[in-house]
Amino acid sequence: MPLHKQAVFDGHNDVLLRLWKHAAQGGDPILEYGEGASEGHIDAPRARRGGLHGGFCAIFVPSGELILATPDANGHYITPMSQPVDRIAALETARELLDIALRLDRAGLWTLCRSTAQIRATMARDGFAAVLHMEGCEAIDADLAVLESFYADGLRSLGPVWSRHNIFGHGVPFAYPMSPDCGPGLTGAGFELIRACNRLGIVVDLAHITEQGFWDVARTSDQPLVVSHSNAHALTPVARNLTDRQLDAVRESQGLVGLNYATTMLRPDGQENAQTPLCDMVRHIHHLVERMGIDCVALGSDFDGATIPAALADAAGQQNLLVALAADGFNADDLSKICRENWLRILGRAWHEDTPSKQ
Repeated sequence: MPLHKQAVFDGHNDVLLRLWKHAAQGGDPILEYGEGASEGHIDAPRARRGGLHGGFCAIFVPSGELILATPDANGHYITPMSQPVDRIAALETARELLDIALRLDRAGLWTLCRSTAQIRATMARDGFAAVLHMEGCEAIDADLAVLESFYADGLRSLGPVWSRHNIFGHGVPFAYPMSPDCGPGLTGAGFELIRACNRLGIVVDLAHITEQGFWDVARTSDQPLVVSHSNAHALTPVARNLTDRQLDAVRESQGLVGLNYATTMLRPDGQENAQTPLCDMVRHIHHLVERMGIDCVALGSDFDGATIPAALADAAGQQNLLVALAADGFNADDLSKICRENWLRILGRAWHEDTPSKQ
């Protein structure tokens, strides 16, 4: 087997949103995923070709189409924050997305996993180990009753906010250049949400939250700090990326950062441009490893949620990144950690497992 060839468990994708939009246009989301699609990044055939055998599948409620602001003469931009979403409407959409995930599970096209043992077993048989994640908690009420309901249906990870504000906290805009320290953090309800996640065993994901929110979670949560799909602010100073001080805190908690494939978060100029070389991805991986150590770095593609380098194109091209990392000196053990083992370690801790069970 080539040095780079690895099964990948990925930290973030928006395939459920793409399938939900497909259904809204009269299509069949199960056929779209199972038989393969001409658009988007993930379906069953392309995931198998690229060795993508699992990941966090986001329940995300959109508030219109996100269109990045046009850069000025200096290449700078600040995209206006998305408007808040009505909770009842958000709950309805979230349940529709959940229904698609459950239908894919029943159809045998993926397995909704609630333990690391399930993930390993699914990946071992070349299936797709899906973990339900909620990106932005607009569907959840302040008394958290709905959280318990989603947990019963398999939710095992959530980000309190997306890049918009809600009753739990404040998000960062899509902006370049900008510090993530650009607003308040958690609200009182947000602190209660974090405590509830700790009690239930739900991963708390700090992608999209302000730096103040990051520190609020750091002093409240009993979990390792997890940022599922963000990169290094020192290399690409967009508000969505993490400062070195934040990376140091992730390291100290024995947490994890997943590399985001979005070109706006990889390129030194912060631009949305598919002609972004893989060396920009390798450069960010190197910075994350140098700052935090190999045990704290993973992948968080943002497939179906962002413009990614054309050299990857979609899930079928996932191994191209691993070829580039191997060529740059990462060995097989390094790649296994980046591709899945670091995620499984984090999940074992957050889900109250003593140790991840290897099968």
